[in-house]
Amino acid sequence: MTENYRRCVGMMIVNDKNEILVGKRLDHPSGHWQMPQGGIDENENPGKAVWREMLEEIGTNNATMIKESNQWINYKIPTETLATLPWGDIYVGQTQKWFAFRFNGNDNEINVGTDNPEFSEWKWTHHNLLVENIVPFKRNTYEKILKEFNYLFI
Repeated sequence: MTENYRRCVGMMIVNDKNEILVGKRLDHPSGHWQMPQGGIDENENPGKAVWREMLEEIGTNNATMIKESNQWINYKIPTETLATLPWGDIYVGQTQKWFAFRFNGNDNEINVGTDNPEFSEWKWTHHNLLVENIVPFKRNTYEKILKEFNYLFI
């Protein structure tokens, strides 16, 4: 890990049809869809952060953890996007620890209209559509995590 990358967690939440939960970001006009993710607080470990972030971003953590990724994945964020982020003058990108989950609940438990919403809407998507629907600067990250968690879709 590098100090100029913000530490965060990412979550691949899969339903009983092996579809992946994605949300459309409120703060990015691109219309791209992404899996939930969020920062790790100071002195917080990734395992705790991922459960907190799940609840903060989708309003529930009714899920079972399947796997923690074996790697931290770094990606740089374009300068124009960094300028819109509250921490954009500190970091050049993010380093992420990813977790795979099986969603145990019903769709009506998912609520992206939380206290500090990040998504305008959400949906379930097929894993083959994930990479093409993410912002270009995160595509390599999504390819890596799909490769590591590919056994979920066989």
